[in-house]
Amino acid sequence: MTETPATALRVTVWGENRHEQIEEHVAKLYPEGMHATIAAGITENLGASCAVRTATLDEPEHGLTEEVLAGTDVLTWWGHAAHGEVADDVVERVHRHVLSGMGLVVLHSGHWSKIFTKLMGTTCTLRWRNDRDRELVWTVDPTHPIAEGVPHPIVIDEQEMYGEFFDIPTPDELVFVSSFSGGEVFRSGCTFRRGHGRIFYFSPGDQDYPVYHHKDVRRVIANGVRWARSDRPARALPELLRYEAGDFSRGRDYQGPLG
Repeated sequence: MTETPATALRVTVWGENRHEQIEEHVAKLYPEGMHATIAAGITENLGASCAVRTATLDEPEHGLTEEVLAGTDVLTWWGHAAHGEVADDVVERVHRHVLSGMGLVVLHSGHWSKIFTKLMGTTCTLRWRNDRDRELVWTVDPTHPIAEGVPHPIVIDEQEMYGEFFDIPTPDELVFVSSFSGGEVFRSGCTFRRGHGRIFYFSPGDQDYPVYHHKDVRRVIANGVRWARSDRPARALPELLRYEAGDFSRGRDYQGPLG
């Protein structure tokens, strides 16, 4: 058995894990859960350079305790049917860790998760239809590390269509755009930075299709995880944030001479 090096990239793959429990066709595609398939793809591509664990919604604190997050360099997030069941205090905890330098990779319908909308500050709504459409994922920034080793285009034979307008802030970097047989286009691979944290959103991956078994999709996710790792020597909140001090404005009266 190969020992994982101490400097390994520590990855936590979070999955809602609801469709797999209640929908037979999803369970057949992902018998161990989508989170397990995503985790396997990361390990397949990054090997001994990473240590991957999984966490799911129904675990205590959704599997995202302070201890788990403190030991996570990059968190991946997939959710769909139960965004509202994610506890606000856990979202706040994840948010604080992202601002402190933990990487975040948000997948497919995670665009509507509490954590992604909180970080983006917009509705993150989009156009969609589920018609077993063909998706072509085009690389628009071939020099970006997330595009390393990725074919142009990635061909996904069956997928849910996501289309514009996608209500997100202008990405820091646009790595991929997707096109569909109905003529729609979508910004399917975007990066953002919030505080000290790096965020990558990648859209391919609906529960109804075997997209997370697709070797090129797995490569993109693994590249995104590797990119999202902070290069800061230690994780810390940006200095002007007041989480720790609790010194939020309470509308105090400031009296004294003017000028």
